[in-house]
Amino acid sequence: MPDLSSTALVVVDVQKAFDDAAYWGRRNNPACEANVAALIAAWRAAGNRIVFVRHEFATHGWELKDVVTGEPDVLVTKTVNSAFYGSPDLDSWLRSRGLDAIALCGITTDHCVETTARMGGNLGYDVLFVLDATHTFDRTGPDGTVMTADELARATATSLHGEFATIVATADLASDAGELRH
Repeated sequence: MPDLSSTALVVVDVQKAFDDAAYWGRRNNPACEANVAALIAAWRAAGNRIVFVRHEFATHGWELKDVVTGEPDVLVTKTVNSAFYGSPDLDSWLRSRGLDAIALCGITTDHCVETTARMGGNLGYDVLFVLDATHTFDRTGPDGTVMTADELARATATSLHGEFATIVATADLASDAGELRH
């Protein structure tokens, strides 16, 4: 586990647009938002850096969900999957503050959060992927087979762990962050 005082919490795309079940379909992990809120509270109490990331959709839904509270140290806006391709430049922002690790949570597990984890790992950051503070949606593959959101989350965790990131749980990370309180 990296030193959490040099770890930024990166909250990816926790936006109201993802509440549109008619568009997105069935999701997993109903505890996602509560876990995101717990991480934000723990990071804020410890005085650690918090980054909010917002995907700018073509239509509506840019608003962050109500669980994303308070002011972040920086708000990154993007139009692609990775938070590292947003404005302001996340990599430069982290490095200029001496931050060498990121803890990722948000929506969706297998798209924007996973892409950010892979890029973070490739850029040399220690990446903590807080799986129970993410959620995704059922998806239909090119062969017509539906993979459930839980299957996709498991596949993401399996693919990332040990190479691009370390898979962690909210309770463990929030507890560790709480130990850093001054």
